[in-house]
Amino acid sequence: MSKRLEAKHKISRRIGQNLWGTSKSPTNKRESGPGQHGARRKNKISDFGVQLRAKQTLKGYYGNITERQFRKIFAEANRLRGDTGENMIGLLERRLDAAVYRAKLAPTPFAARQIVSHGHVKVNGKRLNVSSALLKPGDVIELSEKARNMAVVLAAAQSPERDVPDYFEVDHHKGIAKLVRTPKLAEVPYPVQMNPNLIIEFYSR
Repeated sequence: MSKRLEAKHKISRRIGQNLWGTSKSPTNKRESGPGQHGARRKNKISDFGVQLRAKQTLKGYYGNITERQFRKIFAEANRLRGDTGENMIGLLERRLDAAVYRAKLAPTPFAARQIVSHGHVKVNGKRLNVSSALLKPGDVIELSEKARNMAVVLAAAQSPERDVPDYFEVDHHKGIAKLVRTPKLAEVPYPVQMNPNLIIEFYSR
């Protein structure tokens, strides 16, 4: 469904990790980065490089969101009370497209974004096509009947590669999911390690 398949694979190869934990990831076969120079010898990464890689990893996981959106999320996380890293993860998980993906109503973050932007999602009974919209605990998302019958949506619900975390309540038959609470970093089922504290250091330079 998503037209970002090639770009998605390049993100995984550039970062050098199976970012979404899928069996089809090119990193399962090739560890080198994309492009003709991807296989060159890797030099030691500087502190800045480590911080940048942490940012690229988290941005890429959520569908390679734009730098402008990501910086806005960081600014909001920094404004809120509590740990900035935890706040940032909570905000990212509350994005509408992330929620659709996390609830296994879409196979990838890219497909989830497309489902939302094409108007196939309602939030609390009202159609919403803004993928960056933030949900609140208690909000209910519902797929349209057309979306519920899409092959990719049906396959996502049955996929054994990932489970729905317990901060969502989901009825796949009805295409409905409810955000129970804002999760902590330790609750989010990332296939790779995320380091939001390194991202805070990056933006605090």
